[in-house]
Amino acid sequence: MINPPQSVLIIGVCRGPIALPRADEGTAAHLFQILMCGQLPIIAFFALRWLPRDLRAAVQILALQITVALIPMATLFFFEH
Repeated sequence: MINPPQSVLIIGVCRGPIALPRADEGTAAHLFQILMCGQLPIIAFFALRWLPRDLRAAVQILALQITVALIPMATLFFFEH
């Protein structure tokens, strides 16, 4: 007869290692994610308002905004991978 601890051990061996819950990223990471997503409507509003008025200046500002947004993402990708 198999007792409950042995059955749990057998199921664990058959399924493989048990995944432990990952630690939360923290408040700073969540704020970063919210702020990065929150910029999208502001950028869209800027693009809709200024692209027809002054194309060259608006494209420069949008390129700067995209560059500044990609720098922290690239840094994070570099350190995590």
